[in-house]
Amino acid sequence: MKQYAKYLPWLTAAAVLVVIFGAIYGVVQQAERSGANLPQVQIAEDVAASLKLGATPASFTPGRVDMAASLAPFVIIYDTSGKVVSGSGYLAGQIPSAPLGMLESAKGAEYHAITWEPETGVRIASVTVAIDKYYVLSGRNLREVERSEGNTFWLSAFGGVVTLAMLGTCFIVVAWHAKRSS
Repeated sequence: MKQYAKYLPWLTAAAVLVVIFGAIYGVVQQAERSGANLPQVQIAEDVAASLKLGATPASFTPGRVDMAASLAPFVIIYDTSGKVVSGSGYLAGQIPSAPLGMLESAKGAEYHAITWEPETGVRIASVTVAIDKYYVLSGRNLREVERSEGNTFWLSAFGGVVTLAMLGTCFIVVAWHAKRSS
């Protein structure tokens, strides 16, 4: 067992490096993903506030946003039963229904943010705000955010591998010098 004790500091250093680079990736990924919600929070809260003041749902949903192709934010307003009232987010030519449970999760909270996948491969950063008789959902496609997350992963992995290689090189050099000295 003593023969392996000399490796313990090196293995500990390697484990610490893996944790550090994993933490770097995790923190940056979470910052990128949560940042993807920020425009939708503002949009959903503003629309909800205006609806409370008596504005009509249709006044907030001019135009059409193709949720699968566009990076533009959109708004969909649902009634309390989850039925579409009005919206600017379209998928395959129609406004998609959101799961009622997803909408209801906004009750009693400032807002509810979740990644919504209304169709395979279409991932939406969605924020829902619940008000008296409506759920206001604002969303936008996550394509570019997820591409950026992928780049962050590969940069973190590359940095980790290079750093581990440097540590391994140091280990070999120290071991070689120790062997020559004895």
